Amino acid sequence: MYVMGNLAVINQNKGFTLVELLIVVAVIGILASIAIPQFSSYRQKSYCALVKSDLANLAIAEEAYFYDYDQYLAVTRNADNSSNVPQFYWSTGVTLVSSTADNSKWTASADHPNCNESPYTYDSSAGGFQ
Repeated sequence: MYVMGNLAVINQNKGFTLVELLIVVAVIGILASIAIPQFSSYRQKSYCALVKSDLANLAIAEEAYFYDYDQYLAVTRNADNSSNVPQFYWSTGVTLVSSTADNSKWTASADHPNCNESPYTYDSSAGGFQ
């Protein structure tokens, strides 16, 4: 504190020093270098889960169709993500690789361009995912 005329002026230093700011930037950089690769891994796993989810939903729709008509359908994928199986729509980005069906069983394989583990195949006669 110093006196200037009749006024007492208090010298208050507020803010961060350059060293403190550099330490914060370094910590944020270290955390980002750990988090970004982990985020990419989670994102890729989510695309794979999307393919599996579509095939599981297709299985439900195929069984409902079989219950009504005593046969399975070889599924198709239209440009608007719809299919020939009633009440079933493909998720965006999931592509149909192949599909077969007859009166007693059906199979379908699906893929996603961002999933490194696919294509996944669902085979009703073998009990599900292969």
